[in-house]
Amino acid sequence: MSFVADKLMILDGRATILKTSQSGDVWQFRMYVAEEGKHYRKSLKTRDKLTAIQRGTDEALKIYSDIRSGRKIFSSTIGELIDFYVEHRSRDVGVGDITAGRLTTIKSQLAHLAKILGREKRVTELDRDSLYDWYVTRKERNPTVQKVTVRNEQATINHLCEHAYQKGLIHFPKFNFRVLRIRQADIGKRDAFTLEEYDALCGFMRQWVAKKNNEDDQKRNQRLMIRDYVLLSSNTMLRVGELRQLRWNDVNYKLKPTKSQNGEMISLVEIRVRAETSKVRAQREVISRGGNYFERLAANSLSTDGDSLIFSYNGNVPIPDRDWAKYWDELMTGIGIDDWQTRKLTWYSLRHFGITLRIRAGVDIVSLSKIAGTSVHHIENTYLKYSRDMSISAALKNFTVSKEGISTFD
Repeated sequence: MSFVADKLMILDGRATILKTSQSGDVWQFRMYVAEEGKHYRKSLKTRDKLTAIQRGTDEALKIYSDIRSGRKIFSSTIGELIDFYVEHRSRDVGVGDITAGRLTTIKSQLAHLAKILGREKRVTELDRDSLYDWYVTRKERNPTVQKVTVRNEQATINHLCEHAYQKGLIHFPKFNFRVLRIRQADIGKRDAFTLEEYDALCGFMRQWVAKKNNEDDQKRNQRLMIRDYVLLSSNTMLRVGELRQLRWNDVNYKLKPTKSQNGEMISLVEIRVRAETSKVRAQREVISRGGNYFERLAANSLSTDGDSLIFSYNGNVPIPDRDWAKYWDELMTGIGIDDWQTRKLTWYSLRHFGITLRIRAGVDIVSLSKIAGTSVHHIENTYLKYSRDMSISAALKNFTVSKEGISTFD
């Protein structure tokens, strides 16, 4: 049992500071918060009586200020705060303010916060500087984490903090993070396939989907869908989320074949990328190669109704993330790329490869930026895998000067 050793009423009896037998010489703060029907308790962390009076008075005034501002005195846990924020952002997906893919990223970023702090930690135990060394903490737990990744996490955490502050769930609007200085070299680029690796991938997939190698029809149908996804990803250059969320009413693949510059007949497709599925939140229309792949998908699909998802086993539910991961591992293992994780070869790398190939083919980068739905600067700094062959080709180009200007030729 704890006995009161000393006790003093402050603020005309509205709060109390006291020492108990258990607290030793350290003063404690007590105050009844009628608005929430609970007693608020906190250590004042001092043995000096005058200091305790001042700190207790400050604490009581802060509580009254929070009550007037509509903020809760008895805080939520970190887990409750995260769940509250994720629910808030889920509604943003519903109205098209963010994509479902962005929500997944937010959940992943906040999962690190929950793991490091603990879901049961009370928000009142935190202050503005509690996450000051967030980068150091993340680096200690995962030495391969990049600065740009941590910076993005910090931004999401502070968005959560700002929202919680507006709702009265936390007592400060943002955390103070140590400033991260990020150089261009710190921004890790996803690797792209070489021409030889992509050729190997296409060759492997022919055997991968063959009937003789798939006794289970369901498994074969799934592989056929994944095969066409690979080919469409590199040909359309759509982002992962954009391609996976396409519905049949977003595509027109029944276009008349068109002759290319070398005389080859190309099957084209018109694609509408909806704003709600686009990373940049802007609708765009794309014409690309790949109409024959959509035609093949339609022939193998259980449903081609307008609102049906194209990349879905039943037209209604997206392909599960675990299946995407499983099939990617099968494809990379099948073509002998054992270090695909180290090289950061992902489904997104197919878009990188497609953009690089279009540049090799002479497509101007401005037109390419319109097709890919990103800026010229972003293509140059994030997507363009400028190979040694392309550099040599540029060095060997010649030109003549005429009255009309400069003409280049090989």
